[in-house]
Amino acid sequence: MAFDLAIIGSGGAAFAAAIAARRADRSVVMIERGTVGGTCVNTGCVPSKALLAAAEARHVALSADRFPGIRASADEVAVARLVEGKADLVTGMRQDKYTGLAAEYGWEIIAGHARFTSGPALEVALAEGGARRIEAEHYLVATGSAPWTPPVDGLAEVEHLTSTTAMELAALPESLLVVGGNYIGLEQAQLFARLGTRAEIVEKEERLAPAEEPEISGALAEVFTEAGIGVHTGTVLTRVRREHGQVVAGLRDTDGHTRELRANELLMATGRRPVTGGLGLDRVGVTTGERGRIVTDEHLRTANPRIWAAGDVTGHPQFVYVAGAHGAVVVDNAFHQAGRTLDYHHLPRVTFTGPQVAAAGLTDAEARARGYDCECRVLPLEHVPRALVNRDTRGLVKLVAERGTGHLLGAHVLADGAGEVIATAVYALHNQMTVYEMGELWCPYLTMAEALKLAAQTFTRDVTKLSCCAA
Repeated sequence: MAFDLAIIGSGGAAFAAAIAARRADRSVVMIERGTVGGTCVNTGCVPSKALLAAAEARHVALSADRFPGIRASADEVAVARLVEGKADLVTGMRQDKYTGLAAEYGWEIIAGHARFTSGPALEVALAEGGARRIEAEHYLVATGSAPWTPPVDGLAEVEHLTSTTAMELAALPESLLVVGGNYIGLEQAQLFARLGTRAEIVEKEERLAPAEEPEISGALAEVFTEAGIGVHTGTVLTRVRREHGQVVAGLRDTDGHTRELRANELLMATGRRPVTGGLGLDRVGVTTGERGRIVTDEHLRTANPRIWAAGDVTGHPQFVYVAGAHGAVVVDNAFHQAGRTLDYHHLPRVTFTGPQVAAAGLTDAEARARGYDCECRVLPLEHVPRALVNRDTRGLVKLVAERGTGHLLGAHVLADGAGEVIATAVYALHNQMTVYEMGELWCPYLTMAEALKLAAQTFTRDVTKLSCCAA
């Protein structure tokens, strides 16, 4: 074989696999039909969080008067410069963490479109013209995912934004309608609102962030409403058209009532789907499932024993840290017959709104559906000293525990820095700790992580009657 491993794609899963294979002295070739680096560095995590951080800086300035004696202001946003700065950051990280690493580890990245043919082998239509045949001992499909939109009357004829194109706007729209109230839609709606756009968000489920605990969804809706973001839950987009330079959206709620909303721009944040079109998977016996995801076994092997899949393309949780773990697992299983699998039970998730939403483990409903007798506690941030000194008590911590044993089943946080807080909960879940043990552990004072300890203590005591400095 010409190569030990041939990889289609160049995102987190692809690079994790390539690095693991090269460390084992295996030969690697990578084929990418777009921009090297995949979603995370180019159009996902890195650029979106860079813009969210910028919007947060402006928001901090405009909300500084919550501290007595502090005044601050913020001028209008120079959007073109903001986007240029984001692009510079992305370019630098792509060079340092992707193309530069490939050169350092010593594998070739081919620009072109790969398609499976019998063998299995890859036929690559080169971007520079011509074709090349690639043969390898094993193949990895790590082509990621792309924005997906449901069928809506008129949508195909109306120019609209996705989470990718929204971050390339040269000017802020005066108004923006965001369809989708999960993590992408929530982040984008608040991002534009904090930069000065009038934003409204439509979600077909009865609450924002429908996968989160109801208490968190409700508190987050209050945050959005107080910030002037329109919230329309239990509502679907039925049709859309452009009229006099605006998007006119037809909406219908769960009671069957209809109405129209107008905005300068429409952003569809309705999910993502695996990118598997044009790969010739059927030629080599690789099966696909809903929305085109590649079907694998628990070891990430497809129906063809020499072809593997990793990351978003498998339909597993769409996080770059999942993709990275997948890439390493594939190499271990393909070349070392390790039989490795991944446990997603403690997988954390973060929505980078302000305040952030973070969770790990089971929700109350999920735990009960699995037969647990649950006991839950909800701690509002007004009882957390860090939130008090921050002059921002919006948010809460909810813990789900097994009644009797007290074993932690899930942790859910709405707070500034919730993403950092939830890491502590992941360790507690992994080590099968009880809330009683969590309540007695050391925790630095005046940190948001203390909210987790205080929430654990609510299972055994009234934390409102504790001294703020004594646990």
